[in-house]
Amino acid sequence: MAAWARAVRGLLLDVSGVLYDSGGDGGVPIAGSVEAVRRIKASGLKLRFCTNETQATREKFVKKLQGMGFDISVAEVTAPAPAACRILKERSLRPHLLVHNDLVPEFAEIDKANPNCIVIGDAAENFTYANLNEAFRVLIGMEKPVLISLGRGRYYKETDGLKLDVGAYMKALEYACDVQAEVVGKPAKMFFESALAEMGVPPQQAIMIGDDIVNDVGGAQRCGMRALQVRTGKYRPCDENHPHVKPDAYVNNLAEAVDIILQQL
Repeated sequence: MAAWARAVRGLLLDVSGVLYDSGGDGGVPIAGSVEAVRRIKASGLKLRFCTNETQATREKFVKKLQGMGFDISVAEVTAPAPAACRILKERSLRPHLLVHNDLVPEFAEIDKANPNCIVIGDAAENFTYANLNEAFRVLIGMEKPVLISLGRGRYYKETDGLKLDVGAYMKALEYACDVQAEVVGKPAKMFFESALAEMGVPPQQAIMIGDDIVNDVGGAQRCGMRALQVRTGKYRPCDENHPHVKPDAYVNNLAEAVDIILQQL
C-alpha cells in the first residue's frame, strides 16, 4: 500500500479545484467529491477546508457548498480574510481594500479611515486600471508601505476556463512600489500552521490535498506535511515536471485519495 497514506490523523482539503469547479453559475461539484467528504467525516479523521477563496465571505461561500451537497460548516474553514483581520487589529493597520465586493463584509469591524496599508484579494471585475492605480497611489504615498495579499495564486479554474488570480496583481503593486507583499493565505506557513492548530494535529500526521502545485503542495510540504496533487481543477500535465515541488503522490481526484487513505486506517 502507499507509504504516504500511513499514520494520518488529519486532512486539509483545498476547495476550488478539489471539491468543485467555480464559475459564474456558482460552479459544479467534481465527481465523487461530495461522497469523499462524507466518508472522511465518517472515518473520524480530523478535517479542515483550507481555501484562498476571497470572492465571498465564509458564510456565503459555505452556503454555496452546502447547496451542492457538501457537509461543511463555517467553523471548519480556514480562509485568508479572517486571518488578515487579526493582523490588522494586532498592528493597528487601517486598510485600503482592493477586494471583491462580496468580501467587504469580512472587514466590517476594521477601521478603514486614513489608510496606512493596502489589502488585496481576488477582486475579479474590480481589478480595473482605475482601482489598481488608486491602490498604487495610496501605497507609494506611504513612508513605510505595507501590502497585505490574501494569497499569491497565479491563476485558478472556473467552468469556462482559467482566470488570473490575485498574485498577478500583487506582483504589479510590488514592482511599482518596490515593496514585498505579506501573504496571508496559502502558501504562507502561518496559514497552514493555523489550520493544523485548529485540528490539533501535528504536521507529520496530516496530509494536504490540493490542485495547486506551488501554493497547496509546496506550501504544505514546507510545513512538514505530506501533500497530494489532484489531477482536477487547475492541474496541468506540466505540473508533474515542476522543477522544485514534487508531491508525495498524484491522484486523479479527491475520491481516489480518500479511498487510499481510508484503506490504511
